[in-house]
Parts: sequence; structure tokens; C-alpha cells
Amino acid sequence: MEIAQIVNDFRLATRNAIEAGFNGVKIQGAHGYLIEQFMKDQVNDRIDQYGGSPEERCRFALEIVEAVFNEIGAKKVKIRLLPFADYVESANSNPEALGPYMVESLNKYGILYYHMVEPRMIRVGEICESPRNLLPMRKAFNGTFPVAGGYVQEDGINIRILLVMVAGSCLILICQRDLSSMPPQCVQQNHILH
Repeated sequence: MEIAQIVNDFRLATRNAIEAGFNGVKIQGAHGYLIEQFMKDQVNDRIDQYGGSPEERCRFALEIVEAVFNEIGAKKVKIRLLPFADYVESANSNPEALGPYMVESLNKYGILYYHMVEPRMIRVGEICESPRNLLPMRKAFNGTFPVAGGYVQEDGINIRILLVMVAGSCLILICQRDLSSMPPQCVQQNHILH
């Protein structure tokens, strides 16, 4: 019963946001917040329909997506998820299964975008090399796929190279640092790189 009430709270918050003049909502399923705690197996030790397999652990997130989708439609819904991250000890033993499962599930709704963070950002403020990448999820997702992950001014040239590698795939890179000396052709409104 409590889970159903929380899902309904997301629906009501969505309605309130639209009535207040917002043009959409972004479901925060990252950074150790409640949705991520359900999805990650090192936090979620439930033995009911919301725990166990990746499908069961993702059930809560997908119920929220469905409630929000039903309230305002697909083109106003965004979600942020971090299958590779370990914020607030919300790690997952198999992010290569969790991420693609969510991509496949989110495709059914046709939501506006699926905001991800590079696997190199396991914890806040820590950038490390990782053999993992988001390309399989990006290729599988049918919508826009913004990617963040500690991009800084010095990454300007690398970002342009990455954009060439995935040209035509609706990839957006989000810089979370000072962009004042980024190449002008990369910087767009709201600090989003196209």
C-alpha cells in the first residue's frame, strides 16, 4: 500500500508541475534516491515483487514512469538513471543487465529522454577509467540520450571527437563545469552540448 501511495505522489507532483507552468518533468532515479535504492541489488534486499531479479527491482521505477506518462504523456517525461554508479552505497552487481533492461522497458513508453552518467563517474567527484560504456544502451534507446559524467573545459576536443563517433544518434553531452572557454561551436543554451 505504501508503494502505491508513493507512485501516486509522483503522479500528483507531475500534475502540480504542469499546472504550475512547467513543460515537463524529470524523474530522478539516481544519486542514491529512493528509485535507485529499489533498482540496485546492493541496497534492495526485498523478497517481494519489488526485489530479486532486475525486472522486479525495476518495477517501482517503471510504475512511476507509467503513472507520470499516463498523467502528461510521453513527450513531457524524462528520467535520470545511473546503472554504473555507486552513490550513497547504491551499487549494483550487474549494471550491464540493469541498464539495458531499463532501456528496453522505457522504449515502450516513448519518453522524451533517458539521462545517463558515464560509467567513469562511480562516485560524486571521482572520475576513473572504466572499460564499460553506454553505447549499447544508447543504440537501443529510441529517444534522446543525454550523457553527463564530469566533462570539463579540457574535454572540449575529446567531446567533439566523441560527437563524430556517434553522429546521428541524438546524443547530448551535458557539462557540469565552467564552459566559459569551451569551443563556441560546442556550447549551446543551458550548457548542453549538441
